[in-house]
Amino acid sequence: MNIGQMIDHTLLKADATKEQIETLCIEAKEYQFASVCVNPTWVKYCAQLLADTPAVKVCTVIGFPLGATATEVKAFETKTAIAHGASEVDMVINIGALKDKNDALVEEDIQAVVQEAKGKALTKVIIETSLLNEEEKRRACELAVKAGADFVKTSTGFSTGGATVEDIALMRKVVGPEIGVKASGGVRDAAGAKAMTEAGATRIGASAGIAIIQGKKGTTEY
Repeated sequence: MNIGQMIDHTLLKADATKEQIETLCIEAKEYQFASVCVNPTWVKYCAQLLADTPAVKVCTVIGFPLGATATEVKAFETKTAIAHGASEVDMVINIGALKDKNDALVEEDIQAVVQEAKGKALTKVIIETSLLNEEEKRRACELAVKAGADFVKTSTGFSTGGATVEDIALMRKVVGPEIGVKASGGVRDAAGAKAMTEAGATRIGASAGIAIIQGKKGTTEY
C-alpha cells in the first residue's frame, strides 16, 4: 500500500481557518490520503469538498483533546459528526477513570461511541500513551477491543508526548492482528512513518503527510 493511503491528513488546531481546511482537502485529494482529520465544526464542509473523492474519508475527533466529557456527550457528538458526513471518529478515552481503575466506565464510554458509529463509521480509540504507564496502556487497549473499537490510537498530539515505536509495538501485541493501530503525534518524516509501520501501525495521523510522502522533514507537532 502507498504510504499516503495510510495517512490521516490532520489539522486540529483551534485557530484553523476555512482557507486552511480547504487547502487540507485539496492536498488530501492530490496525494490520496486515507482521510482528512479535522475538528467537528469542519466535518460538513470537508464532506462537501470531498464529495467527488470517495477514497478520501472525513475523520473527526470526539471528546477531544482531554477525553473528560460525559459519555452521553461523546455519543451525541459522534451521532452529529456522522450525520454531517464523518465516516471515521477518533474518540479520547476517560483517562482519569482508567487511572482510577474504573474499567467499567472506560469501557462504557468507548462502547457508547462504538454503538453510535456501528455500520456507519470506523471508531478509533485514543488512549493518550504519554500519560499512561505500561499496565495502563495494556488495559486501555484491552478495553477498546472489548468495547468493539476498530482501532487503538496513541495520542491526541496535544498532551505531553506523541507516538513512539515502543508504544506501537506494545499496542499491536495487545490488540492482535485484527484491530488497527494508529500512530499520531510527532510523526514528521518518511523514516519516522516507516518505523511506525514496521512496529505495527496501520494508520498514521500527521499534519506532515506531504513531507512524509516527499521524503522531507516536517515541522509541525501533530
